[in-house]
Amino acid sequence: MLLPAEAVAATALIEVVRISALPAGRGVPYPGRVVAHWAGSEVADALALIENLPGSQQHRCGFSPGWSVRAYEDTLEMPLFEAAFCFTCHEVRMHGMAVPPALGTQFFDAGAPPAQALLTLFRTATP
Repeated sequence: MLLPAEAVAATALIEVVRISALPAGRGVPYPGRVVAHWAGSEVADALALIENLPGSQQHRCGFSPGWSVRAYEDTLEMPLFEAAFCFTCHEVRMHGMAVPPALGTQFFDAGAPPAQALLTLFRTATP
C-alpha cells in the first residue's frame, strides 16, 4: 500500500481508533474511541506493516471499517493522515493534509500475512 512518504518520515505518534460509525463526510475524522497510542518502534513497525500490505481488488461490502490510524508529527497538532481499514471489502480510505487524492482509496489483500499481523495489532490494542 502506498503512504505519503513525507508523512511517514514525520510520524511521531499513531492513534488507533476503534471506529463506531462512518464520518459525516469525506475528510472528516472517523468517529470512535481511541484505544491505543503508538510511539517509537511501534510507529515504525505499524507503518512498515501498512506499507507492505499487498494490493487487491475491491470486494463488495459497502465499506464498514473497524479501525483507523491517525498519524501525527511531534507537535501533535493536526493529523498528517488518517487511514480507515475495512477487512471485509479490503479497502483503505485515507485523508489528511499529507494525502494526495491519488492515495485516497486503495485496496489490500486482507488475508496476506502483513494484513493479518496489522489486524492482530488492532485487536490487541482494543480493550
